[in-house]
Amino acid sequence: MAGTERFAIYFAPSEDDPIWHFGIKWLGRDPVSGKTLPQPDVPGLTREELAAATESPRHYGFHATLKPPFHLADETTPEQLRQATAAFAASRAPFDGPPVSVQRIDRFQAFAFIDFSPEMDRLAADCVTAFDRFRSPPDEADLAKRRERGLSERQERYLQEWGYPYVLEEFRFHMTLLGSTRDEAVHAAVSAYLKPRTAAFANQPLRADAICLYRQESDKAPFLLVERFPFRV
Repeated sequence: MAGTERFAIYFAPSEDDPIWHFGIKWLGRDPVSGKTLPQPDVPGLTREELAAATESPRHYGFHATLKPPFHLADETTPEQLRQATAAFAASRAPFDGPPVSVQRIDRFQAFAFIDFSPEMDRLAADCVTAFDRFRSPPDEADLAKRRERGLSERQERYLQEWGYPYVLEEFRFHMTLLGSTRDEAVHAAVSAYLKPRTAAFANQPLRADAICLYRQESDKAPFLLVERFPFRV
């Protein structure tokens, strides 16, 4: 691989959007500044339990994935990726997605749309294909990790073609709030806390007017927002 750093193309609400402030405070980290933030007190969970339950989404930063994390391909550079991201964003028009609500997705909880969004699905699909020239192919360990939970035939095909199984028709927009857990007590406590405090988000569209380039310095480092690229059409 060209280096240990990884990049990703994410959707993230604007920094003046209330849902952004809620998301980063809930997860306990600001991916713009990199600063740790105090998490709320959740009845039924200790601070240590909440921190553990949100460790994975905190590591990746509050976001919705458009182009999943990747190492740079040989003979491509971060600056070329930045320029390509800027050009891609400049060719897009802002749009309003449906409102979001806190939803259970398998072993996770996340903000997800309450209705179908063809515009967001197209944006995600275009990001997957447009930036693939920058992606270094995953190694066998990465592929094996993706296969651990079992993949459908189409997901396996996408894993081999795009390096990630949950793209294109398998894509579902979501901003993760709770990492993977089978502990139903944790799910119940988190849901009871989140749903009344996020109800207002289900009454307003989610504005999509930019994409974001995130960077991870090394395997153990958290993802940080490098730059937000506004849509300009």
